[in-house]
Amino acid sequence: MNGLMMDSGLSIASIITHAERVNGDTEIVSVTRDNPRHRYNYRDAFARTRQLANVMARWNLDQGERIATLAWNDYRHFETYYAASCSGYVCHTVNPRLFPEQLVYIINHAEDQYVLLDPDFVPLVEGLAGECPTVKGWIVLTSEAHMPETSLANVHCYETLLANESEQFDWPQLDENAACALCYTSGTTGNPKGVLYSHRSTLLHAYATMMPDAMGLSARDVVMPIVPMFHVNAWGNPYSCPIAGAKLVFPGNKMGDGETLAALINEEGVTMSAGVPTVWLGLIAHLKTTGKQVESLDRIIVGGAACPLSIMEDLDTYGVQTRVGWGMTEMSPLGSVNTSPASREDYSDEAFAKVRLKAGRPIFGVEMKIVDDEGNDLPWDGVAFGSLKVRGPWVCSSYYKLEDSDAHEGDGWFETGDVATIDPQGYMAITDRTKDVIKSGGEWISSIEVENVATDHPKVAEAAVIGHFHPRWSERPLLIVVRGPGGEDLSAEEMLAWFDGKIAKWWTPEAVEFVDELPHTATGKLQKVALREQFKDFSFPE
Repeated sequence: MNGLMMDSGLSIASIITHAERVNGDTEIVSVTRDNPRHRYNYRDAFARTRQLANVMARWNLDQGERIATLAWNDYRHFETYYAASCSGYVCHTVNPRLFPEQLVYIINHAEDQYVLLDPDFVPLVEGLAGECPTVKGWIVLTSEAHMPETSLANVHCYETLLANESEQFDWPQLDENAACALCYTSGTTGNPKGVLYSHRSTLLHAYATMMPDAMGLSARDVVMPIVPMFHVNAWGNPYSCPIAGAKLVFPGNKMGDGETLAALINEEGVTMSAGVPTVWLGLIAHLKTTGKQVESLDRIIVGGAACPLSIMEDLDTYGVQTRVGWGMTEMSPLGSVNTSPASREDYSDEAFAKVRLKAGRPIFGVEMKIVDDEGNDLPWDGVAFGSLKVRGPWVCSSYYKLEDSDAHEGDGWFETGDVATIDPQGYMAITDRTKDVIKSGGEWISSIEVENVATDHPKVAEAAVIGHFHPRWSERPLLIVVRGPGGEDLSAEEMLAWFDGKIAKWWTPEAVEFVDELPHTATGKLQKVALREQFKDFSFPE
C-alpha cells in the first residue's frame, strides 16, 4: 500500500518559484570585469533568467543538449545555471584552468552547442574554437560597452541578447531524473570523465548541504562561494542559498585575492564561505599584514585538498570556525563534514588537533565503508586502513558516455580511490589516494598525515610526500618542500627533526628535497604523478 501523498517531482525550477516568492528581496552581490560591485536580488535574477531562457529557446535545441560555460563566480553565470537546466538542457560547466587540449576534448566529448564565456577567456577560446565543430555560437558574458574585440565567429554579447526578451517564460515539466548539469573530473592521468547530475540528485544534495552539521545555511547567512562555479557547481551553493534565502556574494575573478575577499567579507557581512586551502592562506596573509579583522565571518568549509592545522589555528585567532569537508566530483560533491568544534570540550588540545584534521562524518544520504584488498568490510575502529567506497542518491552510477567503469561495483558502491580510516564515532580520515599509498616494509604510511605535520612548520609554504624505491624497505617516503617566507635557511636536517614526537618514527621521511613550487591540477590538487616522474632518478642516501 502506498502513502497518500502528492507526487511532486524534484526539479530545479522549484527553487526559482520558492526563492522569488519567499526570498525575492534577498541580495546577490557580484564582482565582475564591467562592475566591481554589481547588486540585485533573487527576484531580479530570476526575471533575467527567464529572459535568457527565451534566448535559448530560439536556438532550437533538443532537450538534453549541452550548453557550456567558461566563467567565474558571478550573477550572469548564476543566471545561466538556471536558464539552461530549467529549460531542459544540460548546463556544462567547463574549467578554464585546464590545458587547451583538455578543454577541446571536454567540449567535443560533451558535444556542447553553445558556450557562454567570461571576457577574460576570449583569448583562450580564440585559440581553440576552430577545433570545436559542435559549437554553434559563443556568448560573451558582458555588456555591449565592455564587449571585447575578437576574431571569434558567431559571437554574441550576453546583455544585447537579453535586452529585448520577455521576462515571462513557462518552464517545461521535466522528469526529476532528467539531466541538469555536467562536470568533468580533473584527473591527473587519462582524459577527464564526465559526471552527469540530475534534477533530483542536485536538489537532494542541496538539502543535505544546508543541514546544521554540514554548511548550516539559513536566511540569516551571507554566503561567499569561493570554490568555483565551474567546478562541481560551487559545492551546491548556487542551489542551496536561494532555497535557504541566504544572501550570495560572488567574488568573480578575485577569488584568489586576499584583499578583495577581506573587503567583501567586511562590507557585505559574509558569515559563511567555502574554498580550497590556498584561498585561506591568501586571506590570512592579508589579515596578518594589514591587521584587519573579519568579524562577521562565522565559519568556512575547506575542501579540495587536505587542510593544514596551521590554517585552522590561524583562523581560530580571528574567531572563524574551520569545517573540513570531503567529497568528489562524482559525489556532487559533498560526502562528509567535520564539525568537531561543537564537542571541543571532549578533547585534550592534542587530541582535538588530530580530530579536527579528519574529513568528518558522512552526511545523511551518503553511505560509506572501507574494505581490504579482497573487498572485505573493515571495522570502524580508527585503526584499520582500507579503500573507501560510497553510495547514495547524489553519487554517480556511471560516467557520461563511459558506461563500463572499474570504479563502480555491481552492488552500487563507488570506489573513491581514497584510502581511509573511520573511527567509532564515524569520523573518517583520508590517509592517501589508492595510487599514492606508501608501503614501507609491508606497512602503510599515511602521506597526508606526514604532509600535515610538515606544513605546520613555520618555514614551510607547501609540502608533498611520495613513495620512492628503497633497496631494503621496498619503498620509503620522500618529502618535497616549498620553503615559505623567512624559510630560506630551512635545511633538510631541521625539517626532519621537526617530525620527532609528532608521528611514528618509522613514518619520518627518508630524505627531503626542496623545490620552488609543486605541480597542481586545475582544481588545486597535488599532482603526485608529476612529482614521481620528476624524482624518478632520485636515490636515497646510503
